[in-house]
Amino acid sequence: MQIYVYQAGDSLDRVAEEAGSSLERLLYENALTEGDSPVPGQALLVLTPQETYRVQAGDTPASVAAEHGISIRQLLRCNPYLVEQPYLREGEELVIRYADNPQREAAVNGYAYPYIREETLRAALPYLTYLSVFSYGFTPEGNLVPPERADEPLIAAAEEFGVQPLLVLTPRSGEEAFNSNLVTLLVNDATMQENLIGELLRVLAEKRYRGVDVDFEYIAAEDRDAYAAFVGGLQQTMQQYGYSVSVALAPKTSAEQAGVLYEGVDYRQLGAAADWVLLMTYEWGYTYGPPMAVAPIGPVRQVVEYGLREIEPQKIDMGIPNYGYDWPLPYERGVTRATSIGNLYAVELARRYDQSILYDTAAASPWFRYETDGQTHEVWFEDVRSLQAKFELVGEKELRGVGYWNLMRPFRPNWLLLNAMFRIKGPET
Repeated sequence: MQIYVYQAGDSLDRVAEEAGSSLERLLYENALTEGDSPVPGQALLVLTPQETYRVQAGDTPASVAAEHGISIRQLLRCNPYLVEQPYLREGEELVIRYADNPQREAAVNGYAYPYIREETLRAALPYLTYLSVFSYGFTPEGNLVPPERADEPLIAAAEEFGVQPLLVLTPRSGEEAFNSNLVTLLVNDATMQENLIGELLRVLAEKRYRGVDVDFEYIAAEDRDAYAAFVGGLQQTMQQYGYSVSVALAPKTSAEQAGVLYEGVDYRQLGAAADWVLLMTYEWGYTYGPPMAVAPIGPVRQVVEYGLREIEPQKIDMGIPNYGYDWPLPYERGVTRATSIGNLYAVELARRYDQSILYDTAAASPWFRYETDGQTHEVWFEDVRSLQAKFELVGEKELRGVGYWNLMRPFRPNWLLLNAMFRIKGPET
């Protein structure tokens, strides 16, 4: 596996040939369509097949996987188009293994709203260990509030691919915003907790969820210990029924870190209380902030290193952003609002406005500027270079795995890179 940074005039045929691959496969793996040249500065994932197989009459995905000693999930990871093509065409060439042989195992979680496009969800599922369905809220009485759209299709799709569906619990009672008052009520009211946990057990059993992911934000400082105790009590109850409990943590760098996002989050207590945690290592660049990388590698490293001082590495998933932002310039605090965009769409913007993609080595993040209708814009996003830097940190620190916020936008090169760098934890690898 290598990452090739395209420059105007480069020959993609030569790049593919040197990798022992084909132009068609190189374009597909990087979500490029035939006739589209990469953007100057665009990072391309170049994979080298180690073993391929020419489909014979009567072959099925199951028979090919069994013949070569791999799981169907691994066959799908190496040939993602098979997710939407459940049959094999005689004569087509399948990748059985790439030259990279990753030794490190990683758990992979991804968050999705129930309104995710079916094809986007199915493209991600072969690479997941868990699918976190966002989200269930609750009332001041401790009654669950389901998502606005049905979650059953996501659960069924997860089960089809051997992925464990998780119910995401947030302190919302119908409105969009997280409600810190609901957290205060819950963590200080044993009756409300008992009712909510009973509701969770009922829904988990009815809908075949495999666990609960607790995503509470804006927790009051005075609720810090009570919140950790709630998570611990929830985990003890869920464990009796075979369910897991994970918890999402705001990105802290010290125990004393000030701010409404941080003061109620005690890494040590929550790490001990839950089965595992997600460090939300993203949103340095955000909607109302100045233009910058969403997850610059320096601050991400600081959060991970602090997390490791409080929590064992086998319990830590590192957050991965599957999005970027487009800021109109000049930036004015309190006025400027960035637009969230997909990583593939960012490249399309650079192509549309004939801009080269730059790379900030300190942040390990791609970016560029463009102009339209007299307005200059600055775009920061993720590519395979920035993701490789994050995946290498996961391996360096021997973390449990990664968690994607979120799966709503397709990003095929990311999944292929992940597959090249890790053995993905699942019912079968």
